[in-house]
Amino acid sequence: MRYFIKLAYNGTAYHGWQYQPNAASVQEVLNNGLSVILNSEISIMGAGRTDTGVHASQMYAHFDCELSIDSKQLVHKLNSYLPKDIVIYDVFLVHDEAHARFDATKRTYEYHINTFKNPFLQELSWYFHQQLDLDLMNEAAKRLFNHTDFQSFSKVNTDVNTFDCTIHEAYWKLEDGKVVFTISANRFLRNMVRSIVGTLVNVGLGKITVADFNKIIESKNRDKAGFSVPAHGLYLTKIEYPFLVNEKN
Repeated sequence: MRYFIKLAYNGTAYHGWQYQPNAASVQEVLNNGLSVILNSEISIMGAGRTDTGVHASQMYAHFDCELSIDSKQLVHKLNSYLPKDIVIYDVFLVHDEAHARFDATKRTYEYHINTFKNPFLQELSWYFHQQLDLDLMNEAAKRLFNHTDFQSFSKVNTDVNTFDCTIHEAYWKLEDGKVVFTISANRFLRNMVRSIVGTLVNVGLGKITVADFNKIIESKNRDKAGFSVPAHGLYLTKIEYPFLVNEKN
């Protein structure tokens, strides 16, 4: 039987989602917790990979288990067992072919910039005190909708078959004293969001124009794009599946 697990985590202490032999990962911690509680070797598959220090306010993963699981009891046991920076919201049965990664149709990320130094947000947003022109940044962000090839914002030498992504939304707004960038797409390339944000920040600082931003996308050259903003301001916030009812999202 296949189960989906809905969770969230603060990524500060982890070298990303994916298992690594010599570094702590969220996947490894969950594998260990599920294996101990279910008394069976469990290996989970996540909806995607988050880099070192990146957070997720919503993540899905799936695992296979022949046991009939009491979801509420398992959620309670996992939350008691797991470290304080990982929380389990739900565990539920899905059809045997459901896949947390390949069946996801839309993913949403947010990047949080804190414009005033706050000691309580040091690991949860990027402190950047310079004035940004959000109108220009939003105007530039609209150019993302005109393209599908985002090689300019991808890590070089990455193992992918295509750099094509379909952007559904991309915008900046002021939110509770922070500047927040929201972007949704069917898929994302490695480092894509952080390099898009860094390039848009250059627009907001007046270092490049909106037209320059468009030319950077067209160049398909990572060297033309801006810097990658720090990981600790990035959150995976939503993943959508066609077979999940609304209350599960």
